[in-house]
Amino acid sequence: MALKHRKYVYVKRSDGYYVKVRVLNIRLGRKVEQTADLSNPTRYIVTGFKTKKPPLTAVIISEEVLPEEVRKQLYEV
Repeated sequence: MALKHRKYVYVKRSDGYYVKVRVLNIRLGRKVEQTADLSNPTRYIVTGFKTKKPPLTAVIISEEVLPEEVRKQLYEV
């Protein structure tokens, strides 16, 4: 799946899967910027796409960076 202009990121879960998440109003680069407010749970939309191998160009973040509400949604996929 394509990663449209860095609006999508893959979140690494503790079970080894990666879940595709849409991030609203933030364009993430290769590294997660520390200046961006990532604690707002309304910025994240879990798309429901789960994979073991994310694309090579994908931005991958860990689930610890996300708010608790979004982490619960990751495991519902």
